[in-house]
Amino acid sequence: MASDSPVATRLLLVVVLTVQFTVALDMSVVNVALPDIRDDLGFGAEGLPWVVNAYALTFGGLMMLGGRLGDLVGRRRTLLAGLTVFGLAGLAGGFASSPGALMAARAVQGVGAAALAPVAFALITVNFPAGPARSKALGLWGATAAAGGAFGVLIGGLLTESVGWQAVMLINVPIVAFALIVARRLTPDRPAAGGARRLDPGGALLVTAGATTLVLGVVRAERQGWTSMMTIGTLVVAVVLLAAFVLVELRVPAPLLRMGLLAHRPVVGANLFMMLLFSGQFAAFYFTSLYLQQVLGYGPAAAGAAFVPFSLGIVVGSVVATRTVARLGLGRLLALGGALVAVGFGWFGLTFEVDGTFLRSILGPSLVASIGAGLCFVPLGTAATSGVAAHEAGMAGGLINSSRQIGGSIGLAGLVTLAASVTGPEGGGSRRELVHGYAVALEAAGGLSVIAALAALVLVRAADAGTG
Repeated sequence: MASDSPVATRLLLVVVLTVQFTVALDMSVVNVALPDIRDDLGFGAEGLPWVVNAYALTFGGLMMLGGRLGDLVGRRRTLLAGLTVFGLAGLAGGFASSPGALMAARAVQGVGAAALAPVAFALITVNFPAGPARSKALGLWGATAAAGGAFGVLIGGLLTESVGWQAVMLINVPIVAFALIVARRLTPDRPAAGGARRLDPGGALLVTAGATTLVLGVVRAERQGWTSMMTIGTLVVAVVLLAAFVLVELRVPAPLLRMGLLAHRPVVGANLFMMLLFSGQFAAFYFTSLYLQQVLGYGPAAAGAAFVPFSLGIVVGSVVATRTVARLGLGRLLALGGALVAVGFGWFGLTFEVDGTFLRSILGPSLVASIGAGLCFVPLGTAATSGVAAHEAGMAGGLINSSRQIGGSIGLAGLVTLAASVTGPEGGGSRRELVHGYAVALEAAGGLSVIAALAALVLVRAADAGTG
């Protein structure tokens, strides 16, 4: 897409980082506004997480199709289409007047994001050579996600408090307009050479339906119980759909996900790590937002400001990772990052108290967990594309981003269910019970990060020789 000239490379990087910022912003900007959205539109306790999940599930479920579409029809064209859908859906969400309308807008916005994230990731891996140049670009990619998260929680709180929650849905519209203007200046690219030249919409439908049904089953377990026929039936349907997806991918000539890609241990390790890491991180943002507002009594703006140290820590961790990945290796750096995230989440569980304060309950664990998360972006990006051909860069980008979104959605649903099992219906009417439920969920999130760190040591070491 871009030529070898410095100007073209910088222009490409501006587009990629703007897309990454926008997608990260949209994930975080909504969290602080959740209580106001619930009160204004009448969401129930079970429905509120779907403001996040409606976006995350279409995002994660269709991302492999979005990445493959970029490989086959051109990444610039896919990028422009994704930006257009994303912006229009954000506009619709800002004018939503019912829970159903908002969730529909969020789901469509996830469709646009599913075209954006894997294509942006593929553009880095294809246009920046392996080594310091790619590590620097991946470090900026991770730091930009943190900047989007920081700006999202801060501006989300300010807009919710001063204008209304609708403004958090509209904030992406001018950013998307800027990205469209810049992206149109990119040199039109040719579809990547190699591989079969067909799409796999059937595979995309199966993986999206399977993931959605799986999360629905986990969410229903909160009310129905894990042993109820409704819960068991929903989970069985999810397993059947996902198994059908695997069978389809093994048989079609142009699969959405070529199963041979999973023969690379670093690729498997990176995706497993990403899924486990974000299973905890999505939930950490969700529960910390509720803790700040429902327990400590923060307004939306103050709650947004309380998230800034977390996002700044990710920037610090990304910078450190860029400078140390060649020396430490992918597996060890991922294990170190996962261990720090686990310590931070566990610390949250210990310091969440009814009479907590920002300094005692939030600042320390936020910094530890976020620096750990920041350490992971560079090695994750490198391991996820280890041994992957250029014509499958979008496929690899779709897979790693799908792991993040689907893992985050399932983790959020599961940990919300865990917290509810501790607090009882609607938090049992007690702030102390609410805090206990939040703490237990965050400690469980820390446990997931421990498993991620161990998986990195076992599976990702095979790619360490290629990091220099």
